[in-house]
Amino acid sequence: MKFMNEWDIAEAVARYRQHPILGPATETLRNLMEWTNNNSDGWPYWPKPCRAAAKLMELIERDGTSRYRFDEDRDDVTIEEYRKALQPIKEFRTKHANADFEIVEAEVIA
Repeated sequence: MKFMNEWDIAEAVARYRQHPILGPATETLRNLMEWTNNNSDGWPYWPKPCRAAAKLMELIERDGTSRYRFDEDRDDVTIEEYRKALQPIKEFRTKHANADFEIVEAEVIA
C-alpha cells in the first residue's frame, strides 16, 4: 500500500497548490490527515483512513519516481481519476459520523 507521511503531504500541497486537480487532491489528503491526527493516535497509526486514501496517494505520487514527485505541470491526471480516488474517502467519511473533514472538489476546466 502506498503511504505518504506528513512531510510528503505538506510538500505535495505546496508543490501542487496551483494545479487544477492535484491542488484539490493534496488539500483533501491534508484535511483527512489532520482530521485523523486530531481524532486518533495519528495518521501513521490508524490504517483505515490511510487505506481509504490509497488511491488518492497513488494519484498524487504515481510510482514515486522524480517524474511524478517533482514535476509541477503534470498533465497525466484526470478529473475522472480524482473522482474515483475520492470514493473510498467519501465512504470512510460516511461510516465515521464525526469525520467532518473537507473534501475539496476539482473544477472542470473547459
